[in-house]
Amino acid sequence: MTNITVAASDIDPFTREFMDDPWPRLRELRDLGPVVYLRAHNVWAVTRHAEVSAVLRDHETFCSSAGVGLSDFRKETPWRPPSIILEADPPEHTKARKVLADILSPVNVKAMGEAFTKTADDLVRPLVDAGPFDAVSGLARLFPLTVFPDAVGVTPYDRHHLIAYGNMVFNSFGPRNEFFEQGMVDIAETRDWIMAQCSRSALTPTGLGAQIYEAADRGEITHDEAGLLLRSFLSAGVDSTIAAVGVALWALARDPQQWSALREDPSLARAAFEEAIRWDGAVQTFFRTTTRPATIGDVTIPEGEKVLLLFAGANRDERRFENPDVYDLRRRTVGHLGYGFGIHVCVGQVVARMEGEAVLGAVARHVRKIELVGEPTRRYNNSIRAFQTLPLTFRS
Repeated sequence: MTNITVAASDIDPFTREFMDDPWPRLRELRDLGPVVYLRAHNVWAVTRHAEVSAVLRDHETFCSSAGVGLSDFRKETPWRPPSIILEADPPEHTKARKVLADILSPVNVKAMGEAFTKTADDLVRPLVDAGPFDAVSGLARLFPLTVFPDAVGVTPYDRHHLIAYGNMVFNSFGPRNEFFEQGMVDIAETRDWIMAQCSRSALTPTGLGAQIYEAADRGEITHDEAGLLLRSFLSAGVDSTIAAVGVALWALARDPQQWSALREDPSLARAAFEEAIRWDGAVQTFFRTTTRPATIGDVTIPEGEKVLLLFAGANRDERRFENPDVYDLRRRTVGHLGYGFGIHVCVGQVVARMEGEAVLGAVARHVRKIELVGEPTRRYNNSIRAFQTLPLTFRS
């Protein structure tokens, strides 16, 4: 595209440099205007809270069916069949979303919550006074890899493929860069494992996965759609929780006042998790595609253009949140966009919140002091912001 007369920038959100410290550049993009043209990828970036919310609210103008990544499904074939809930628009999206919403009923959610709390206690207790450990592999990753697949009804074997597959999916939403290529290593083995778990015969008869197929038996979706819906559920149900728990533990270890507040009142566990989602949320970006000329601020974006929504920027927008760069578990976080917004708001957010509350609540109950004993390392991904390692100690 040429002759751009609106604010433009050479910032590239899909580089290692950006991912190491995105906050100054996100502020720069917010300050440039409600929408900024990114020359690196020929896309339009939206980083302010009000404008990101407005785009998410208007699914007719900003569609998801052309892909929620940089690739345009109308022009190129995706590497895997599109998600019937994430990469779909009404009425297809409405049908699939209703199935998941019905399955995540209060009865099912309550039963999961009780199991989550017990598992979290069982995982945290042995870590206390056991010396330094990696809080990513030893807790933040281990917990959801245990409780979420159990709830779905997935085999206990080779669950590491869930991490690899989620990494592939979220990397594929960005450009074909080094992170994408790294994420596609061993894709055939991982994809085959995921597809096998999405078959009805592989599932336990009482899990959430079996209930998706029961919805197909009732004619609410087709049996092929049940497999695709289960695949989407699995791909999105682990990574975001791992990332947010890691961020929360890191923030608490760095700030004794915040840790003391949680330690003294474990009922703040959900608030601590929610603030982590806002402050340094797992899902940093998603795309939409314009179905007609769209106006953001005083800029009109042509039809057929990719619009990059930077949730991370919106959640630290000083126009919406006071002192947004500060992690504060007593903050009123209502309105953050860490789970999206509009018709595509994360349908599994209730499960993620229960997972986060269970882990942080267990830490608050059993740990007297939490210490950072080394520098964490970053896991690089085009869409997910997370730690690869987080060295901590828990003391009684």
